[in-house]
Amino acid sequence: MEPENFKINSAMLGACLWLVLVPFLLISVAVSEEDDVKMSLVEFMEKLSPRNAQRGANWGWNEGSDPCIDKWEGISCDGSQKFVKKIVLNELNLTGVLDAELLCKTNTLFVLSLENNNIVGDLSKDILGCKNLTHLYLSGNRFSGSFPKSLSRLNNLKRIDISNNGFSGKLPQMSKVSGLLTFLANNNQFSGEMPVYDFSNLVEYNVSNNDLSGPIPDVDGRFGESSFLGNPGLCGKPLANICPDTRKKSKNSLARYLIYCGAAIIVLIVILIISYRVIMNVRSENKKTNVVKADDSDSSSAEYKNVKRSEFSVTSAESGMASSSLLVLSNPDIKGMKFEDLLRAPAELLGRGKHGSTYKVTPNSGLILAVKRIKDWGISAEHFKKRMQRIGQVTHPKVLSVLAYYCSKQEKLLVYDYQHNGSLLSLLQGSQNGQIFDWGSRLTIAATIAESLAFMHNKLHADGIAHGNLKSSNILMNNKMEPCISEYGLMVVENYIQANTLKTADPTGGRAYATFKVDIYAFGVILLELLTGRLVQNTGFDLDKWVHSVVKEEWTVEVFDKSLTSEGAYEESLVTLLQLALKCTNASPDGRPSITEVVEMINSIKEQEEGSSSSS
Repeated sequence: MEPENFKINSAMLGACLWLVLVPFLLISVAVSEEDDVKMSLVEFMEKLSPRNAQRGANWGWNEGSDPCIDKWEGISCDGSQKFVKKIVLNELNLTGVLDAELLCKTNTLFVLSLENNNIVGDLSKDILGCKNLTHLYLSGNRFSGSFPKSLSRLNNLKRIDISNNGFSGKLPQMSKVSGLLTFLANNNQFSGEMPVYDFSNLVEYNVSNNDLSGPIPDVDGRFGESSFLGNPGLCGKPLANICPDTRKKSKNSLARYLIYCGAAIIVLIVILIISYRVIMNVRSENKKTNVVKADDSDSSSAEYKNVKRSEFSVTSAESGMASSSLLVLSNPDIKGMKFEDLLRAPAELLGRGKHGSTYKVTPNSGLILAVKRIKDWGISAEHFKKRMQRIGQVTHPKVLSVLAYYCSKQEKLLVYDYQHNGSLLSLLQGSQNGQIFDWGSRLTIAATIAESLAFMHNKLHADGIAHGNLKSSNILMNNKMEPCISEYGLMVVENYIQANTLKTADPTGGRAYATFKVDIYAFGVILLELLTGRLVQNTGFDLDKWVHSVVKEEWTVEVFDKSLTSEGAYEESLVTLLQLALKCTNASPDGRPSITEVVEMINSIKEQEEGSSSSS
């Protein structure tokens, strides 16, 4: 029995040893794989930077340390500190070559940035091994040779900047990379024709100062001539160089064309003769009856024109009527002013929009007024008067009051105090041109607009009167550079509601609910303009769609205006306000917050900022 017990015990002992040893073996394999990646990165740096380069004590990039735990220079890892996600080595005077094969053994790499160094050589096709790469920044080096075609197979790429190098050959075909947002290849030596990209999705594109030739593909008006200048062989819009017409017309086609033109001319002549006879007959009948009733001319179609002398010109029958006083709501200084006084006063066109035109008017009284002329507003004169009277009863210091109004069958005019300091739109445009528009000012403006809008919504909710056309050009700056909402309640926004995908059921059963939710959407767009520095108006740029696409890719920091991040604005506050803006621009009106909730969220951000400032 003893030998059998010994055999059984030996077998059990062997099994136990295997159970103990297997985990150690697995761990050793995992460590060896991580060591392989680390060794590859060390070799990558040895080729990228000479051994004798002077580096600081925290440089890392050696076999005796870990890239994540020991925080090698330029390396960022995931939250578990196991996988390398970013390598950013800008402006470090790197003078070697980029070995893509060694680099891409780090298959978790998302961002590679080597801008403004002196790296030489070409970019090999081994870059395809970095399958998760989303951002590739190589500008400001001395790369040469052709750009690898295999790059188009990296389907996750979002940003490519290879500008200011010596790349040659043809531009890479990137049409298969559907999510590409940036492609900058200016100041290289690329030649040949331009490939067709998905320009509708691109936000930044520049191939200027190369040796490209042929026609420019249709960029749908998204990029100006600065993106293509410096290529003598390029032609077509947006450049002034017109492409030659190489099509050849056959003799038969030309003959058919002439026949069709001749037939069309004959038909046109016949139509003109018939029309002439009909007109002459009508005039003859009019002369016989001689029925002209000037009293029936009650329509008002005074056409305001910004001529060189900056005066209104009157072309309507209304100018010949008895004097018509303006209906004054709030300013006694203009009591007794006539409609004709506005027509005769010097005027300057300030802006022309979809719903009318705005003029700066200086009557003889010395006041400077802003006059809004509304067109195509299909409500009755009685409804208009009741609406203006109700709005005039609600006043707020940060909402411009209507001083007076005029209304006839076809003419509707509103009179406001003129604001000398421009609009929020002009402030944002100034920030694009280098003028200072800091984070504190933007947050205060957002809070003021929200509080003013909340006041008006609360007072006029029962009347169903929302703003209807809220945008940055309708936020005017007073003499203290405080934002004031203008043109409140001038539009009934039926078409705008449809345009903003009113797909869910209206819980109140009325159109007013949806109208107030449209104001929330518009305020969200203003928040996006303040955060990104990008403008919606007159550009055709879909800011909401662009922000959602960038945030979806988890690169939220790239949304913000660079001037905000460079001045040291609290990133947490920026992200919190961005999240609020995205809620406001929810495609479903029911998914948007109320204006009261918006005010609370913005004030909470301000309180956190003030608390952080006082503690620091």
